[in-house]
Amino acid sequence: MNEPPESHSSAWSWGHETTEVHTRILRLALGVSESRAYWEHADPDVVGPERLETALEQRWFGDKSDARVRFLLSAMQERFDAFPNALGVLRGLSLKSTYPRPALDDVGRQLICHWHVQLADPIYRRFTGELLVGRRGTKKSAIQFKDVQGWVQSKYKGRWAESTSVQFASKLLAAASEAGLVTGKLDPRPLACPAVPDLALAYLLYLLRETRFKGTLRSNPYLASVGIEDVGPRLRAGLPGVTAKGDDLVWAAPNLAAWAEAFAG
Repeated sequence: MNEPPESHSSAWSWGHETTEVHTRILRLALGVSESRAYWEHADPDVVGPERLETALEQRWFGDKSDARVRFLLSAMQERFDAFPNALGVLRGLSLKSTYPRPALDDVGRQLICHWHVQLADPIYRRFTGELLVGRRGTKKSAIQFKDVQGWVQSKYKGRWAESTSVQFASKLLAAASEAGLVTGKLDPRPLACPAVPDLALAYLLYLLRETRFKGTLRSNPYLASVGIEDVGPRLRAGLPGVTAKGDDLVWAAPNLAAWAEAFAG
C-alpha cells in the first residue's frame, strides 16, 4: 500500500480504488467519448445541481436524455472526481488553450479511461488484471464470450441471474475492446497489449502515487492489464517526470497536478 510522498503534509488527500462490487458497467462500458466530453467541460470547482444544470444546458453529451445525463455525471464523478488531481489534469490535457502542444493521442485517452474504470470497478479490474493477463500467457492468447460469462458466474456465484452474467460478459468485453486489450468481435477473440505512450504511463504512475490501492507502484493490476509486468525498463529509458534509481522511483514533481504543469504542457 502506498505511503504519502514526504513532501506532503498530514492534510494529504488520497484517492481510493473501489472495492465494493456494483453493476454500473452494465450501463456504461469504457465510455471514451463520454469521458472526453466530461474532461473538456467539467469544472472541478462546479459540482452538484449547478454542474448538472450546466451539462444539460450546454449539451455536454449531445442529445442524451436528462436521466442519461444524470447517470453519466454520476459515473464520471466516480471514475475521475474521486481522485483529487485527476479531473483538473485531464481537463487541462483536453484544452489546447491550456496545453498548446499535442498531449494525449487516442491510445493515451483510451488507456486513461481504462485505468480509471479499473479503479472505479473491481469486477473490471479483476477481469482485465487477472483473467485476461492469465489468458495472455497461453498459446492461443484468446478468449470467448462463454469464458467471460463463466468467469462472472464462478467468481460471483449466486449473486446474479444468468441473464445478468450475459450482460456482464458483453460489457466487460466491450470495455476491454475499447481499451485495445481484446480484438475482434467474433469468438475466439484475440488478446492484445497496446503500445502504452510515455505520457499516459507517467500519468498512471503519478495517479497511483496518490491513490490507495492493492499492489505496489511496480506491480499492480493496472500495469499488468496492459502487458507491463516490469515497469523498470520504461523508467530507466526515461518517462516524463519519473525515472528509476535502483529500486526507487525518482519523482520530478510533488503530485499529479504539478507533473501536468511541468511535463504535459
